[in-house]
Amino acid sequence: MKVVILAGGKGTRIAEESTYRPKPMVEIGSRPILWHIMNWYASFGYTEFIICCGYKGQMIKQYFVDYYMKNSSVHVNLRDGSVERLSGSVEPWKVTLVNTGLETLTAGRLLQVQKYIDGDTFMLTYGDGVGDVDISKLLHFHRESGTTATISVTKPEGRFGVVKLDEQSGLVSGFREKARFDQSWVNIGFAVFSTDVFQYLGDGGSMLEKEPYEKLAGVGQMAAYQHPGFWSPMDTIRDKNYL
Repeated sequence: MKVVILAGGKGTRIAEESTYRPKPMVEIGSRPILWHIMNWYASFGYTEFIICCGYKGQMIKQYFVDYYMKNSSVHVNLRDGSVERLSGSVEPWKVTLVNTGLETLTAGRLLQVQKYIDGDTFMLTYGDGVGDVDISKLLHFHRESGTTATISVTKPEGRFGVVKLDEQSGLVSGFREKARFDQSWVNIGFAVFSTDVFQYLGDGGSMLEKEPYEKLAGVGQMAAYQHPGFWSPMDTIRDKNYL
């Protein structure tokens, strides 16, 4: 089963990093966040990826083109310029890197990689968010739901404290940290789609999360897998430092 990763956006909210590299190539612990996402899927046995490239996509391509050499020992003969690869422990992944345009919206990016998807089911996620979603349970949930689309949702950790306020008097009666159960459910990617989803994308001129998702929800063809564990986006430098 193929895993599609959306990695073409400009990442303007983390401009301190994205000015120089595409957001999915920002490093967390010496590896791009994109690698961490792929490694998580691979730990469940899914090792075939389709990367939707856009902004500074050549940097993502170059990373994977050079990957084997960078992670292998080599013998170089300076006299004739020959290079012999000696050994190396490299992930057995197959990666398809597709130019999907600089300004293309997410529905359009997905449409452009349709021809690279085989089978009747595939997975999709964002190239800037990591989590310990149980992919096996997610896939089982999708099949049991019988829907065209399943997205993963979670209640993120609260970032702001809650003020207990008497609105009549204006007096503060106390404070507490905002817990996860106080939050709303949010879409975190880690989606599973049947190929019927392409019927809902139109001409690809919208964000996937807008008209296509609304249409799917409107006809009862979208389910939500509730993820209780870890998840974090990487939208800001604060997020990067946290990760």
